Amino acid sequence: MSSPTGTDGFLDFDVPEAGKSCKTWYTAYGDLKSSKFPPLIVLHGGPGMPSNYLKAYGQLADKASIPVVLYDSIGCGNSTPLPEKMGDGSFFNIDLHIRELDNLLKGLGVEEDFSFLGHSYGAALAAWYTATRQPKGLRRLILHSPLPSWKLWDEAQMDLRHQLPQELQDILNKHEAETTTDSPEYKDVITEFYRRHVCRINPFPMDLQETLEAAARDPTVVFTMYGEDEFHTLGTVKDWSMTDEIHKINVPTLLMNGRYDTAQDKVVEPFFNKIPKVRWVQFPESSHTAHLETERERIEQIVSVLIYEHGI
Repeated sequence: MSSPTGTDGFLDFDVPEAGKSCKTWYTAYGDLKSSKFPPLIVLHGGPGMPSNYLKAYGQLADKASIPVVLYDSIGCGNSTPLPEKMGDGSFFNIDLHIRELDNLLKGLGVEEDFSFLGHSYGAALAAWYTATRQPKGLRRLILHSPLPSWKLWDEAQMDLRHQLPQELQDILNKHEAETTTDSPEYKDVITEFYRRHVCRINPFPMDLQETLEAAARDPTVVFTMYGEDEFHTLGTVKDWSMTDEIHKINVPTLLMNGRYDTAQDKVVEPFFNKIPKVRWVQFPESSHTAHLETERERIEQIVSVLIYEHGI
């Protein structure tokens, strides 16, 4: 899937505790009102990794007549920057993102008829919204590399870390013990970890590179909600879990992950075991961003044909 061109816009988002006016940026592919399919609202990961890397999903508008909306949550990407809120966990939390999602659906006028596709943290947010809000207008839920709790996520990251060559593990251990994780040597190992488990295309596709660069320029949301440690969640989401809420998801759901994914099978499995109407598809050659890797055309087919034309 190559990067299509969407129509950009901004929605006012009233957040009194921000201390200033806020806007959520979005881009729409296709006509949100006239398609035979409900709009597909795509939620990005991170928290705080802007939506550039998900542009490929916009191809569904041309190829399958499925309107698609991508957006950046406030504090990252093209939405209102809030660097003054760095470290403020009372501000940057999942409740803020739920409120923003409410505002987005209403602002776009699609709250009566829509579907979700969430990736990584965005999949967790979409699942949490579905389970706790039970939105009447939601038709389909697509969870791409989701997580049900950050504790389980961290366990999976450590499992993958222990699969690295011992000399790379030693470098990680050394710099973490010496609190020198900003060293080039440490960052090189993190890049190698990414090439194994985040995106197996070398060099990284431009859309993913744009997301990584944007998050590096303004890491406010990433550092506040997730933290600076790749293998230990230390931010405001560290204790979050929806394991006991998964069974409340009441719409047809598709699960997707890659064989080499940071969202390992043990992370995805609780959704498969607890959602009443669910299908799980794994991509054997892919990692966390399968939609950018060698099996990207299969993802396009599964999303457009399996879900929208034939159901779960």
